[in-house]
Amino acid sequence: MDSEDFSEYLESFTHREWQESSADDGPVRFALIGLGWWTSDKAMPAIEASTFCETTVVVSRSKEKAERVAADHEPIEVGLSAEEFHDGAATDAYDAVYVCTPNARHLEFVESAAAHGKAILCEKPMEATLERARRLAGACESADVTAMIAYRMHTEPAVRRARELVRTGAIGEPRFVHGSMSQSIIGWGRDQWRLDGDLVGYGASVSDLGIYPINTTRFVLDRDPVAVQSMMNSSHDYFDDVPDEVAAFTVEFEGGVYASCTASQRSKLDSFLEIVGSEGTVAIEPAFHMESGLSASIGETTIDVETPQVDQMEAEFDYFADCLLAGRAPTATPDHGLVDMRTLEAIYDAADRDETVSV
Repeated sequence: MDSEDFSEYLESFTHREWQESSADDGPVRFALIGLGWWTSDKAMPAIEASTFCETTVVVSRSKEKAERVAADHEPIEVGLSAEEFHDGAATDAYDAVYVCTPNARHLEFVESAAAHGKAILCEKPMEATLERARRLAGACESADVTAMIAYRMHTEPAVRRARELVRTGAIGEPRFVHGSMSQSIIGWGRDQWRLDGDLVGYGASVSDLGIYPINTTRFVLDRDPVAVQSMMNSSHDYFDDVPDEVAAFTVEFEGGVYASCTASQRSKLDSFLEIVGSEGTVAIEPAFHMESGLSASIGETTIDVETPQVDQMEAEFDYFADCLLAGRAPTATPDHGLVDMRTLEAIYDAADRDETVSV
């Protein structure tokens, strides 16, 4: 691809090229499970602004909290306790669920939603351990319900354009990848589930943050991991229960492409992903903290690529709803999520054993 073709390609890219449904086809009614800050500050406003979705039910371990949230937000009809949800209350009031609880509590709600015949959008990582993630995937398969793991980067325009640049051969053959995501959760206090090994699973940083460069690399390259190496350390007393206050890991992808990645829950807010090919590079920076920028270097041409700045959660919900309305499977099925769970388990295993581990 020469510089003129490169420019023409960039100009031809359209937003929401994945959309098949029209606004009149909705709405898909959601039950939101888990009413923490991410649901209240990110998911609920995204659904309210969406094209295809609306929130009609909220679910919390506290019945009082669920009813209070329902009363404060229209058009929510019902606030349920977790027990009421599991028992099948108000199943006629929603079509799909969004599960945003601590990792180790995803399975119970997905199993109940599947038993109720509801479509499922489940936050990542899909569970605390690979074994529990397999049970989650099995529940969805047995009930034959549409399910998606909530990888919001799949609908981010900068990521989708980077994917197409790689697919068209614009950067030649992919050679290696650099990726990172970090933030500091110290100010959130010690008593949080990401620091609780029973709730978070393998660890705090790679499971929660490192999964972003892993999965986004998978999506952009359309290749899966085959082996990993890693190192990690925890020194702050908040991280006594998890091994990865900071982590560095290398992932070998199919075709001999290597990704060098870092993740930390006690560092400056930062994120980037760079794919280096035989003839060029594409770089997404910032990458994973709700906004993204894209640049590309092809031969002698370097361009800062203008992409729409979207609400990634709004796009994610609309993509999932569009899949339901159009009758197609989403990209990030539970089987897709299981690949990441195998990779996460291997990364923590590799750090513990100090050797290369196959995925």
